[in-house]
Amino acid sequence: MPRMLDVSDAVRAEIGDEEADRLLAGQNAPGSYDCTSCRTPGDSAQERTSTVLFVGDETAVLAFAHATCLPSQVVQVTEEQLRGAVRSINADTNPPGRVPEQTPPQWSAAEQVPQKVVPEQAVLGVTSGLVLISGELHPALVVEPTAPIARPGSLGTSDEFLPLLVEQGYVPVTELAAVPPVLHGWSVLLAMGQLHAVLQPQAGGGQPVAWWQAHQPLQVTDGWRAAANKHQQVIMFAAPVGSIGRQPREDLLRDALDRAAAGGRLVAATLPLAGT
Repeated sequence: MPRMLDVSDAVRAEIGDEEADRLLAGQNAPGSYDCTSCRTPGDSAQERTSTVLFVGDETAVLAFAHATCLPSQVVQVTEEQLRGAVRSINADTNPPGRVPEQTPPQWSAAEQVPQKVVPEQAVLGVTSGLVLISGELHPALVVEPTAPIARPGSLGTSDEFLPLLVEQGYVPVTELAAVPPVLHGWSVLLAMGQLHAVLQPQAGGGQPVAWWQAHQPLQVTDGWRAAANKHQQVIMFAAPVGSIGRQPREDLLRDALDRAAAGGRLVAATLPLAGT
């Protein structure tokens, strides 16, 4: 039976026309599946379904998602991340030698230095939470480095974290009164119901690259995930080291954001959810 599959040009280029046509014809595509984004059941015979291809150095794994949750896309990951996910899933649910078709990658550490912005000694802390703006709850990420960020190639000691982000299109926030503008080209990757990465565009075009990538997917609450799926976008706030801290509750996180904004130590942008 033909499937209601979306196969993007990028995915087709990776798997080939023959395999893409077989998927569309229903030969290799599942009927029912668990969405790799929201984790709820889907049916490719009844609703539009996206093909999401996770690609390592030598291995590729095809996953499926509701088209309303994720667009069809190729996501680059390391071979170690991809093989670790396949080994984990195979050990639980598959006989030896069989690679499941719906396995997204898993990471194995907490945080990673973002490319092209943060020197190696600095690590980004990322906190998720719901923020009330104009009477409506919005999913948010709060990013704060563990050390001052110098401009790449600079020998200076000044913290350039916020100026670097402003150059990328983030805007200074003095109060949390309105949703910041959408920053096209950037996106937040939510897969298997967990937070995997913040993606940024490459200077020369092509597939987005990870600005921040979780070695171990970050858990988000059901409320956060529901708000992200509703709005199809996430607000990202960023502040210099020492501005926010690890807040145990969302009300304390909001208080810290308000203080950082009032002190001119906060920038923000609205990022599409898993946009490419």
